[in-house]
Amino acid sequence: MSLSTHPLRAGLLVLAGATLISFAAVFARLANVEPTTSAFYRMLFGALGFILLISVQGRLREGFRRGWGSSGLIAIFFTADLWFWHRSIDYIGPGLATLLANFQVFVLTAVGVVWLRERLGWRFATGLALAMSGLWLLFGRDWAQLPPDYRLGIGFGLLTATAYAAYLLSLRGFQIREGGFRPETRLLQVSLWCVLMLGLLNLIEGHDFSIPDRQTLLSLIALGILCQVIGWLLITRGMPFLPAGLVGLLLLLQPSQSILWDVLIFGLRLSPLQITGALLALTGIYFGFRAASRRKLG
Repeated sequence: MSLSTHPLRAGLLVLAGATLISFAAVFARLANVEPTTSAFYRMLFGALGFILLISVQGRLREGFRRGWGSSGLIAIFFTADLWFWHRSIDYIGPGLATLLANFQVFVLTAVGVVWLRERLGWRFATGLALAMSGLWLLFGRDWAQLPPDYRLGIGFGLLTATAYAAYLLSLRGFQIREGGFRPETRLLQVSLWCVLMLGLLNLIEGHDFSIPDRQTLLSLIALGILCQVIGWLLITRGMPFLPAGLVGLLLLLQPSQSILWDVLIFGLRLSPLQITGALLALTGIYFGFRAASRRKLG
C-alpha cells in the first residue's frame, strides 16, 4: 500500500480538511460585509486559488474547455446554498447554522427513496428521529418566544441543507455522466459561475464590493483559500481510502467544531437541554451519513 493511500494518512487528510472547513462560518461572521458580499468573495478567492493550483499542475486542466453548461447548473444550487447559509450565520451564529446545513444528509437519502424507490433503512429512521428530537430541544420548545430574525435564520439553515444536497447530487451526477473531468477543473468552473451569479445578486440587492478593513480582507481570503480550496481538497484526497463509518465520524467534526468555535469566539451559550439537542442532532447526522453512503445516487 502506497503512502498516499495509507489509512492513517488518509484519515489525517480528512481530519485536517474537516477542521479547516469548520472555520468557514467563523470567517464569514468575522467579515464586516453583507452576507451576499462575503459569499461572492469566498468564491472569488476560491476561484483564484483553483486557478493557481491548475496553472502549477497542468494535468489538472483536463476537461476545462467543456462542460460549462452543466457546471452552470451545479453553480445555481451552490449559489443558493451560500446565499441561504451566509444569512443563517448572521441570524443564528456560525455553530448552529453549520449544524443545520449538515441536515443535507437526510435530503440526500429522501431523494433516493422518492427518485430511486429505495427502502428506508434503520440507520435513516434512527438518524432522522434523533435529529428531529435534537432540533426540538434546540429550537422547538421556545419557538414562540424566539425573535423573528432568529426563526428566519433557522429556516435559512434548513434551506441551506436542501440547496447543498441538490448541489452534491448535481455535482456527482454530471461527474458520472461527463467523463474526462478532473474534480479541480469542475470546481473551478463552478466557482467562476458562482462568482458571476453572486456578483449579480449583490448588485441587485444594492450592495457594493468594498472591503472595509484588514480583518474583513483576511477573513475573506481565509474563507476562500483555506476553506473553499485547501479544506475540500484534503477531504476529497483522503475520503476514497477510508471506510464510510470513519469518514462520517471525521466529517462530523465540522459542525461539532463550528459549535465549539462559536462558543469560544462569539460567546454562544446553550442550556443543558440545548446541548443535549445538539448532541442528538449530531448523532442523527452521523446515522444519516451512514444511510446516504450506502446509496449510489446519480
